[in-house]
Amino acid sequence: MRVPDADLFNPQSIMDSDFSPGGASASASVDPDFGFAFDDSNFSDRTLRIEIMPDLPETKSDGGGCCSIADWARNRKRRREDFKKENDFIGQSEEQILNCNLPYMVDGVTYENQDEEAMAMVEESPSDIGLNSNQIGNGSTYNNDSSKNMDCSKVLRVKTIHISSPILAAKSPFFYKLFSNGMKESEQRHVTLRIHASEETALLDLLSFMYSNTLSTTTPTALLDVLMAADKFEVASCMRYCSRLLRNLPMTCESALLYLDLPSSVLMADAVQPLTDAAKQFLAVRYKDITKFQEEVLNLPLTGIEAVFSSDDLQVASEDAVYDFVLKWARTHYPKLEERRGIFATRLSRVIRFPYMTCRKLKKVLTCIDFDPELASKVVLEALFFKSEMPHRQRALAAEEANATYRRFVERAYKYRPVKVVEFELPRQQCVVYLDLKREECTHLFPAGRVYSQAFHLGGQGFFLSAHCNMDQQSSFHCFGLFLGMQERGSVTFAVDYEFAARSKPTEDYVSKYKGNYTFTGGKAVGYRNLFGIPWTAFMSDDSIYFINGILHLRAELTIRQ
Repeated sequence: MRVPDADLFNPQSIMDSDFSPGGASASASVDPDFGFAFDDSNFSDRTLRIEIMPDLPETKSDGGGCCSIADWARNRKRRREDFKKENDFIGQSEEQILNCNLPYMVDGVTYENQDEEAMAMVEESPSDIGLNSNQIGNGSTYNNDSSKNMDCSKVLRVKTIHISSPILAAKSPFFYKLFSNGMKESEQRHVTLRIHASEETALLDLLSFMYSNTLSTTTPTALLDVLMAADKFEVASCMRYCSRLLRNLPMTCESALLYLDLPSSVLMADAVQPLTDAAKQFLAVRYKDITKFQEEVLNLPLTGIEAVFSSDDLQVASEDAVYDFVLKWARTHYPKLEERRGIFATRLSRVIRFPYMTCRKLKKVLTCIDFDPELASKVVLEALFFKSEMPHRQRALAAEEANATYRRFVERAYKYRPVKVVEFELPRQQCVVYLDLKREECTHLFPAGRVYSQAFHLGGQGFFLSAHCNMDQQSSFHCFGLFLGMQERGSVTFAVDYEFAARSKPTEDYVSKYKGNYTFTGGKAVGYRNLFGIPWTAFMSDDSIYFINGILHLRAELTIRQ
């Protein structure tokens, strides 16, 4: 295990392979296999005494006793709630007590005061094995409250394992600090470790991994137990290994939500990031079309909602629908207004892409009591500024968020395509509507598809545009059609003059393609089946004059007839 020309206890020289970004497979492939030396006195310099203490009453079925991943989750959640208090490590010249129930720590060794159930690790002299943990060394007594409160009479059983301090120190900063802290206890040959009974199997598997770089266990619950143990003892290579094995197992909604609900110390570890990313992707794909799973999605926890609504591929009518659904979910799960405002401020507002909401819905955000007024003003102003940007600037802002978790400026695959609208009240009621379609979107329209715009309003009445791939009037070839429709609202009658235009090369200016007038009644639409007067193949060709940087720019101008 010795590294040539390196200090055995120099973290830079012995830990690089375990904590490099290479991942579990890379670490396992370069690290030597010392499995033959595990628990062998001939290759060990210390003895690890493991005292197995009773579990808390609520967690007796924890760990290997769980028959399903759901049982594991319930028991682990109760377990975590029992260990909320944390204290800093207190080191005195004659004592060293290290807690083994802490989350991942990088700045120091710490311990908890958990009365009789707190688990501690204590360095002992060889002659003191079997003594009360309050009596260590040559008659010296530990006065730390954590030790005083331990009832050693509750020890269920004891396991003794021969260990190699260089091997453990090379794999774990936890053990590195223990064996190289400069105190006299770091030179003693016997170490006592107290753990709960539910942690026994996972700890033994972890110790074995630190020698052999592999695990014999393959069940999800057992791997999660080892993952938690690896997090506690800071064995990053084992965390990567467990994460990779869990990713390779069949994912379910239950397991995906569990991976996203692991303790924050685990979730913040780079070693587990691929697992949480896979869980988010699974949920995003599973609930891609939320219209089919509305009740199921409504019952998801917060982590599930964040995973689903952070996806670019979410199939939803519009961002207005996202806002309405998230608001409904928040009111269901957080009935208290203060809590609801807090969760919107810290978590939920990030999954709503306000720049793609309609101006009418943004006005409602400003008056929505579920949002803190300052937050509401912030997101609405940001959305309006984005809408006012030139298209190339909008694309640049979206590109800047390419690798971000929450992407405010990236457009989803909306069922109803966003539009830009300029409204005029004088000298007559009029609006100009801009609709942009990507080449890929047009490609998917063939042979008989259609895409609808978001609704826009004129004179208090809702309208929409729809782009079609249809047959020309003689049904001789496919072509691109554009239509204007009025939303269904009773038997109202509306007379409108309209004009369709499109940008085209080489000038890239809007060129009028069709003018007309129509008296609308609810649900009716009017337009032109072959807007450009050419077959579909010519419209979609590589040298088409209507696609500018891969975008088809359409414009509709509507005026209420006097």
